[in-house]
Amino acid sequence: MAANTRRPLLRHLLGTALWCAAAASGAAPDSPPADARYRDASAAVEARVEDLLKRMTLAEKIGQMTQGERAAVSSEAAARGLLGSVLSGGGSAPKPNRLEAWAAMIDGYQTAAAATRLGIPVLYGIDAVHGHQSVAGATLFPHLLGLAATRDDALLRRVGEVTARELAATGIYWNFSPMVSVTQDLRWGRTYESFGEDPAVVTALGRAYVQGLMQPLGAGAPRVLPTAKHFIGDGATAWASARQNIMNTDYLLDQGDTRGDTAALLAQHLPPYQALVEAGVMSVMASFSTWNGTKMHGQRELLTGVLKERLGFQGFVISDWDAIQQLPGSLRQQVVAAVNAGVDMAMVPTASREFMQALTEAVVQNEVPPTRIDDAVRRILRAKFQMGLFEQSRALPSLRAAFGSAAHRAVARDAVARSVTLLKNEAGTLPIAAGARVFVAGEWADDLGAQSGGWTLEWQGVRGNPGLTGTTLLEGFRQQGGAAQITYDRRGRHSGRADVGVVVVGEPPYAEGVGDRQTARLAVSPEDLATVRALRERVGKLVLVVQAGRPLLLGEALAQADAVVMAYLPGSEGAGVADVLWGLQPFRGRLPIGWPRDAASYTRADAPAAVRCASLQWALGFGLDAQGKGLGPVACPQ
Repeated sequence: MAANTRRPLLRHLLGTALWCAAAASGAAPDSPPADARYRDASAAVEARVEDLLKRMTLAEKIGQMTQGERAAVSSEAAARGLLGSVLSGGGSAPKPNRLEAWAAMIDGYQTAAAATRLGIPVLYGIDAVHGHQSVAGATLFPHLLGLAATRDDALLRRVGEVTARELAATGIYWNFSPMVSVTQDLRWGRTYESFGEDPAVVTALGRAYVQGLMQPLGAGAPRVLPTAKHFIGDGATAWASARQNIMNTDYLLDQGDTRGDTAALLAQHLPPYQALVEAGVMSVMASFSTWNGTKMHGQRELLTGVLKERLGFQGFVISDWDAIQQLPGSLRQQVVAAVNAGVDMAMVPTASREFMQALTEAVVQNEVPPTRIDDAVRRILRAKFQMGLFEQSRALPSLRAAFGSAAHRAVARDAVARSVTLLKNEAGTLPIAAGARVFVAGEWADDLGAQSGGWTLEWQGVRGNPGLTGTTLLEGFRQQGGAAQITYDRRGRHSGRADVGVVVVGEPPYAEGVGDRQTARLAVSPEDLATVRALRERVGKLVLVVQAGRPLLLGEALAQADAVVMAYLPGSEGAGVADVLWGLQPFRGRLPIGWPRDAASYTRADAPAAVRCASLQWALGFGLDAQGKGLGPVACPQ
């Protein structure tokens, strides 16, 4: 052991021993005075951080580096373990799943934390990736791929702000979003969670979105902490390089290996992170994926060398769900590798005690230096102080009335309308004329869960409308087209004839690697094709609406349709699609990712330009107005 680490280590161990002894006797060791510097809201953040850090025992420091899941760690257990953070995984909600229950649960964690020796507030995190979608009644926005079709920075800031306000109404101030991966292969099950394949679009919209999330919520209110994820390269993993099997599904791309020259990969994938760091984001989530064969959670060159040193990131790195345990070796070896690489907080949903024990033993054995522990805790405390959590960590009752309100839903509806992308429009099929008789078909037309996609109430999403508030595409059609003129049959088995037929095709909800697909499985399903054929015989003009988390291979459906529209995953406000189809709003969306022509010629976005362009039906940036004019530049010659 080096001489310069012996004294700090002995001081940590002595502090831990004193804390344990005091806890056993019921007395608190060295309780800080009421006027301790870290409790002074007027003091500089760094002064508060250093004052608190010097008062902390090793156990308290390691507690700050630990995050447990609410179902495994009660408020009392979190306080006993001195945990710095708790999260809700996908679908993990209090019962009943109502705003008030969420606020009461999270306030319980904060009350318990306030009663500990130092009173450090808990940082509660959640994936609010298209609104606060884990809470029943929340406003659900289009997923990020749909929002990327708008190319609208101001809209993204507004979406972020509304999301932050709904988060704060429940007492949650840490959002595991946005995902700023640059997606190279739309077979990836997380494609819809991204802003697409263009680094410039990902960078601009990611910056705008976090600016909205970090908007002040009112006098004395904390600021929401966004998370840039997943650092780095998870959108470019090689086909069949993944090794996970979850829910009896072999992952094909998600959590796989990103391969190539490091400088070239960084040029492609680093700009969004640099922009978000410069925008003030203080949380970055490490990726499950590997980088040229080495798991990201063990990549010191990238987590510390690039992110913290090169980009000057002053916040903290959070691991992904149990991702540390994917490193080689025993749990202690995994913990040592991750923390020394630059992971500051461990997301160990059901293994918080084991993580803390392993890290404590590693410090005692000098496998992790005390300076690395102090660095990690300093970063976590800095974020908490900057957010204002020490002054206010509870739910904001003043925001409850706006939760899922008409005003918030209007923002979501406008976002849907701005995202809708017109890809084909023969003979002025769209917009649909007022008074036209319309047949609607497709199982996806009247399914609020399907149109909201994964990460909706449950990790993998839901089907139907249980616990969701909003408007399906069909309901929106009836509102705008006149209920008497709209007839719906799931399979298109209508009688008589109509002026226009609208078939909604799509895919069921999924999340992460469960949604990884072989190329052929990106095709419109046989059931949806049968519906297209059935309706084609009954209508003068046929409109094909694609409601999906990525472009689908259209096959014969493209030739059958007079107009083709991409609606992405619109969320709770399906009426926004009808607003555009009926001409109440113009078509403004442009593709954030190239649309493949067929399975045989499929290529990734990083293929040579000539090969890539030859494989596409419509290129990145394509989108028409109702008169057939292109709305902006496209990546390939037209």
